[in-house]
Amino acid sequence: MLCSGLHSMMLRGVAHSAKDTVTFLLARSHGSSPGLKFLSFWPEVTNRSFLIHSTYTTDTKPGEENKKTIEDLHGLSVDIKKIRRVKEWVLLQEVAYVPEIARILREMGADEPAIASILERCPEAMLRSPAEVNSQRALWQLVCQKENQLIKLIEQFPDSFFATGYHENQKANILFFQELGLKNNIITRFLTSAPSIFHNPPEKNKHVIETLQRNYLSLGGSDANMKIWILKLLSQNPFILLSTSSAIQENLEFLRKSDFTDHEVLQLLSKLKGFIFQLTPSTMQKSMLFSKNFFKCSDQEFKQLVLKCPALLYYSVPILEERLEGLLKEGISIAQIRETPMVLELTTQIVQYRIKKLSALGYSIKSGNLENLNGTKKDFEANYGKIQSKKERPMFNPIAPLNIED
Repeated sequence: MLCSGLHSMMLRGVAHSAKDTVTFLLARSHGSSPGLKFLSFWPEVTNRSFLIHSTYTTDTKPGEENKKTIEDLHGLSVDIKKIRRVKEWVLLQEVAYVPEIARILREMGADEPAIASILERCPEAMLRSPAEVNSQRALWQLVCQKENQLIKLIEQFPDSFFATGYHENQKANILFFQELGLKNNIITRFLTSAPSIFHNPPEKNKHVIETLQRNYLSLGGSDANMKIWILKLLSQNPFILLSTSSAIQENLEFLRKSDFTDHEVLQLLSKLKGFIFQLTPSTMQKSMLFSKNFFKCSDQEFKQLVLKCPALLYYSVPILEERLEGLLKEGISIAQIRETPMVLELTTQIVQYRIKKLSALGYSIKSGNLENLNGTKKDFEANYGKIQSKKERPMFNPIAPLNIED
């Protein structure tokens, strides 16, 4: 699916919080973006040379809205109240390129309502010079050649498109990802949902990839499968490129010291889609100690629990505590949780909703199998359907013929 965007995030380590990562996962699984936060354009805009002079420069006094900008926006039926509520500072700028940006978008196939929507959701777009926007247009066309598809992406992700800084790094990284073997539709998704990875110098991204490749081989991975493993890891979690090589090495060493074999470490990396690199040895240690004390199990038993449910390693102590308490309040035993630890990947609200649905069918979760509660939304609906069908099936069908042997 060429040029299809998925919303996703996860930023790593101390500098990039876990909530951004969860945001990205949710985006992938539900098709709705948690709304990746982009850096303010203000410092970049105020330093641009094109602000010094333009034919649209007015005699606007400091703190006053630019009358020319307001008139141009009115002409495009833009809801100016929306801009005032969120980014009024854009309307105060002496220079704006409203007609020019509208013309470029129109040339690409955007209709008037779409242009108005783009400017309402990304007011900074009007501060981009035509030259900058056309450069960005050419850049994105390296991976999305069809303009009708490109304009759809811009309508969906205007913030990503109009973040016109780091142009040289963006271009170099696009070429690097293509050389690496990533398909254009995946790179397009990176541009829309993870634009920050393109801000890195390409050398930095290459260094992270080399670190991952080296560790994959040292953990017992094969040369034949390495490229596929790397590409899959990147497509699932591009934010891994925001990690540092030292942080990657540190976390892998921690897992090895925690008695996980090389094969098991590789298994955890694949299951966690590389999100493990957003953690620190300290946070993992705390989560492991908490879970081990809760389940009252040996080191070996706990290791098996983690391999079944990497969430025990990944989620923080407060999240684990809340979810375990929620399950216990519903009458689920520790033994049941230990048998099916993957249930901890569900939020308390989802657990309550699913238990309520199953209870309506007369299914008791206290004595039943937690597997029926577990899994994705699709998995649960399938299990629910089977239970419902079994409950409604008649014990005897009087219409069905009886097979009687002579």
